[in-house]
Amino acid sequence: MEIAPGIRRLGPGLVNSYLVEDRGAVTIVDCGAPGYWNALPTELAAMGRTLDDVRAVVLTHAHTDHIGFAERIRRERRVPISVHELDVALTKKPAYPKWKGSLNVLAVVRFVAFALAQGMARTTPILEVSTFADGATLDVPGSPRVIHVPGHSEGMCAIHFNARDAIFVGDAFVTLDVLSGATEPRLSPFNADHSRAYESLARLDRVDARLVLPGHGAAWTSGLADALRIVRGRGTPAR
Repeated sequence: MEIAPGIRRLGPGLVNSYLVEDRGAVTIVDCGAPGYWNALPTELAAMGRTLDDVRAVVLTHAHTDHIGFAERIRRERRVPISVHELDVALTKKPAYPKWKGSLNVLAVVRFVAFALAQGMARTTPILEVSTFADGATLDVPGSPRVIHVPGHSEGMCAIHFNARDAIFVGDAFVTLDVLSGATEPRLSPFNADHSRAYESLARLDRVDARLVLPGHGAAWTSGLADALRIVRGRGTPAR
């Protein structure tokens, strides 16, 4: 699905993986669910690209629902995978963070059905990764900048593609709570440390980006500042 010129999304919006094109080459931001591998050639073709044009995978973080097909594209296509240094352990032993939220039966059924259909019951660890640190400008198509926003995971990062006026926030905050069905910007109900995730939002305050692309939910097109205002309006989460 096209999100903006040069940016496409894999999946229906429950679990997101993104393709970013720059001068004929492609960076994948997060790998979503393992089953997305089957849709990848079609989405690349819609950009006028193929698997041969994929130069890098950048992970916002390394939870199970973000590493998806990463090991497969690394092993079969020799595409390098990079992640913040504090999330390397999660690439070897995939896991979900703690949950604190509300449930809606229909939303839960929808997500479970999706997860099973897309192979999320079993995730393959990534056998080799490179690492980055806060503030790095990555040598990948689009030359994005890394902003470390820990709390959801220790190595959670937002990835800012300035030339595309877009920021990929992973699960620093989301626009869909997959288990309650609630939409619009909000903290994820899955966090290693809820309060720290909230506090880390301050690291995004000076970033200017019109297009906000979360790990779960629809793109937010009213700008990062507006999204952060809405998240904060929901209040500080309890520890």
